Amino acid sequence: MIKDEEELTPAQIVDELDKYIIGQEKAKRSVAIAMRNRFRRKKLPEELRDEVAPKNIIMIGPTGVGKTEIARRLSNIAGAPFVKVEATKYTEIGYVGRDVESMIRDLTNIAVNDVKKEMSDEVESIAKERAEEDLLDILLPPVAFPRKAEIGNVAKDSVSSEATGADERRKKTRERFREMLKKGELEDKVVEVEVKQPKTQVLGMFAGMGLEEMDQNLSNMFGSVFPEKKKRKKVTVKEARKILEEEERDKLIDMDKAVKIAIERVEQSGIVFLDEIDKIAQKGSTHGPDVSREGVQRDILPIVEGATVSTKYGAVRTHHILFIAAGAFHMSKPSDLIPELQGRFPIRVELKSLTTEDLEKILTQPKNALVTQYSALLETEGLKLEFAPEAIAEIAEIATHVNSQTENIGARRLYTIMELMLEDVSFSAPELKGQTIPITVGYVREKLKTVLENKDLSKYIL
Repeated sequence: MIKDEEELTPAQIVDELDKYIIGQEKAKRSVAIAMRNRFRRKKLPEELRDEVAPKNIIMIGPTGVGKTEIARRLSNIAGAPFVKVEATKYTEIGYVGRDVESMIRDLTNIAVNDVKKEMSDEVESIAKERAEEDLLDILLPPVAFPRKAEIGNVAKDSVSSEATGADERRKKTRERFREMLKKGELEDKVVEVEVKQPKTQVLGMFAGMGLEEMDQNLSNMFGSVFPEKKKRKKVTVKEARKILEEEERDKLIDMDKAVKIAIERVEQSGIVFLDEIDKIAQKGSTHGPDVSREGVQRDILPIVEGATVSTKYGAVRTHHILFIAAGAFHMSKPSDLIPELQGRFPIRVELKSLTTEDLEKILTQPKNALVTQYSALLETEGLKLEFAPEAIAEIAEIATHVNSQTENIGARRLYTIMELMLEDVSFSAPELKGQTIPITVGYVREKLKTVLENKDLSKYIL
């Protein structure tokens, strides 16, 4: 999370999105307002708070213009649980209505894992200390001395003295081992540890067939019938440390508290990104696969509208989860969705196709710009790339040209062009260590010349 939610103004949200996404100002403003409205809702009196529904959004635009990236970055800014699902997956063979609830279960799993990770970080130092003690116990097992009842009257003093001396020697040895562990001198030593065996997923075969809830309940039931087993395993000290640290972290984390926090985050801050929503829109026909598509819309409707979904962590209410739907809508339009579902997505935003100037900025301006990525990757080999501004403009021009001649895949076209253009350099990088490769207009044209001249070939390669 970049800031406390209350401190994130719409303008600040847009500024954060600008660091990764070029253009699409209207879409950025819409999602910023939707997020800010959720923060505002939390400050309302309780009786009014539950009445304020989230302003769900439909983003309309071709592939590769930033729809998914806007939603994902939005969740990162707010530190909110986020899940992306393809609406078309619910039209596959074997589809059962309850399957749509799996998106909420996935979102809850992600939230629980995130909270566990945060709690793990908090107890990291304690877990490491405990794991070190466990490791020393394995390396230097405790010595058993005779009990008092087994010691004769005459030998009591000598045994007591022997035990004291052995205890002192053991303490010194333990401290010596501790120092060796800290210095990493025992990393390759093989030790024997007890590791947990994962519980058998008795009904795992039913997963993905619309029976997740039944599978989950029966798995829990069989899990209690067949308790968790442990087995002894020989590993190096380095591996043993990781195993023991993980076990200690699990012991230190309060799972009830983690689940409570996670469910609250899902219910109040969760974001579900429904991609390819246009693929389940009706197109006027009432026959064939369109029937199942309308059925999917009707099953998604109660989730978006507000329902209580059963998960393995407990019931989760979807009433205030933000749903962001997206689609190209080439063959259909938002009005082809069933009216009830349309009403649950009051905000419609159209994303524009990317221009040559946009593509040029995408190559250099974002924090994760492609030019930055490729330069950093090859610098690990001791090879430096120097991109001329004219070369970057040429790459953007070629991307625009190819998008106009073949399928328009937006900014994703830059990946295929950059990969093909730098293929030879990437392959030979270890032998070119210490060199600087200038990427000029001539270099770009030379590397892409063959493909661009052959239209049939460009369809396959670019």
